[in-house]
Amino acid sequence: MKKNTAQLELSKEAMQEYGYQVVDAIVNHHCTQGDQQPVALGSREEMDSLFLEEAPEKGTNPEQVLQFVLKEVMTNSTNMSHPKSYSFVPGPSNYVSVMADSLATGYNIFSGGWAASPAAAELEIITIQWLLKIFGFPAKKGGGIFTSGGSMANLTALTTARKVKCGQDFSKAVIYLSDQAHSSNIKAIRVLGFKKEQIRIIPTDIEFKFAVNKLKNCIAKDRLEGLQPFCLIATSGTTNTGTVDPLVELAKICKKENIWFHIDGAYGAAAILSKKGKSLLKGIEKADSLTVDPHKWFFQPYEMGCLLVRNHKHLSQTFTEKPEYLRDIEGNTSEINFYDHGIQLTRRFRALKFYMSIKTFGLKEFRKAITYNIELAEEVENHLRSSQHWEVIFPATLAVINFRYHPIGKKYSQKQLDQINQYISEQVVTSRKALLVTTLLHGQVVLRMCLINPRTSLSAVMETLELCEHYAKEYTQKIQTKH
Repeated sequence: MKKNTAQLELSKEAMQEYGYQVVDAIVNHHCTQGDQQPVALGSREEMDSLFLEEAPEKGTNPEQVLQFVLKEVMTNSTNMSHPKSYSFVPGPSNYVSVMADSLATGYNIFSGGWAASPAAAELEIITIQWLLKIFGFPAKKGGGIFTSGGSMANLTALTTARKVKCGQDFSKAVIYLSDQAHSSNIKAIRVLGFKKEQIRIIPTDIEFKFAVNKLKNCIAKDRLEGLQPFCLIATSGTTNTGTVDPLVELAKICKKENIWFHIDGAYGAAAILSKKGKSLLKGIEKADSLTVDPHKWFFQPYEMGCLLVRNHKHLSQTFTEKPEYLRDIEGNTSEINFYDHGIQLTRRFRALKFYMSIKTFGLKEFRKAITYNIELAEEVENHLRSSQHWEVIFPATLAVINFRYHPIGKKYSQKQLDQINQYISEQVVTSRKALLVTTLLHGQVVLRMCLINPRTSLSAVMETLELCEHYAKEYTQKIQTKH
């Protein structure tokens, strides 16, 4: 038989040289990212002009391909780890976890079942146990699974809640969430086949917290109409404001009404490692399920979400399937096959980066970083309140601060203030010097900073605010010129 020469391999020397260049590029990026521009801008036409081509029939020198990618792809992607990336929820990441991901991918480890990778499964069990302890969940009875992110964790949680509370018939089931709940929950509800009439979006109060009395009224009305309240989604750290719902009160309602209590803590749950965060998150341990996103405030690179549950059997009872091609690898009950605990069969080895970074730095360093973030946001709030130019719209909460340009002595209308702040955001992003976008609070256009990067300094924020003031003055001068 003719020898196969198409093995998709480089020589050992070529692989080493290639790998050194990749590592050098990553290290250089980590060490210099504060000096780079955080924002990437590009139209479809511009990107097409760089990348659009037919799949090449013949190969290209690997060095040439790598240099092209470093020059054109990496520089045309917004850097969510940048100290001046303030918008959405940044992804601060850390180098040890980046290298751990490289190991997991380089060894191409399948992390679906015990038989394929007992060490990978064991590390997922161990790191999930670490998280169970951090959040006060039952050590023996509790369980969980790492997912791609909060969206998949929420979907996994709601699928489990439906199975446990409704069985096969969910035609009368009703689910409750607030108007500040993350959009991934609505997406998950739609994916699961619930109709619009089965979703109750409860208004929040003036502090953007779940309105408890309105919730109680809604549950009572649904019961009287013969419906089945089965799940409530609370939020610990809303994306807009960092607000934590009244978890203790909501837990009591769920217990009394026999409702599954899911907490979406994708953003804020990690704050439990700080003293202030732990106080705000009181009641989080009472959830039936909890979403956490390590690729946010646990400083892991994308992708890494997590779902924790009070009873691990609820996951296996929801997701276990027994196809004939897996019958030889079931193992014993202590050997967890994580494909039986979630949606994915094929899974990458996500636990490794969490494990290696916690082992390397220790939880103490994570606690210090999170505490720093919370205190930084409070310092920024103090500065804004002492300035004649700025108005704090919502105070610093779990490292999120909402504010707007509203100078004392200027009688701008609400519409003008909205336009000025929108202009500030657009110009800052266009300048590529910072990623700072707006949100809407109480119908007002406001600027929002999420300060969870431990490498973001107060001076970096001050520089950004000065830039904002520059564009605010530029806009107001335009108004004056027109008149």
